[in-house]
Amino acid sequence: MTQEINRIKWKSRRGMRELDLLFRPIITNDIADFNDKDLMLFDEILDYDDQSLYDFIFKNMKLQSVEHEIFLKKILKK
Repeated sequence: MTQEINRIKWKSRRGMRELDLLFRPIITNDIADFNDKDLMLFDEILDYDDQSLYDFIFKNMKLQSVEHEIFLKKILKK
């Protein structure tokens, strides 16, 4: 599991500073508490390009998956 978390930590580093700042606390404080499904969902979310994630978070545009939207809203509220 540690190897998977390390891979996701590296994957969470974004080209867009705003996203980096949003994901950093999740990676630093929360990811160790994620269960397997949470890790899978977060990993899938990180497959989106930066602009799609930015548009969802800051402009309320939709992602391709409602499950991803719900999970992302949940982890960003912490």
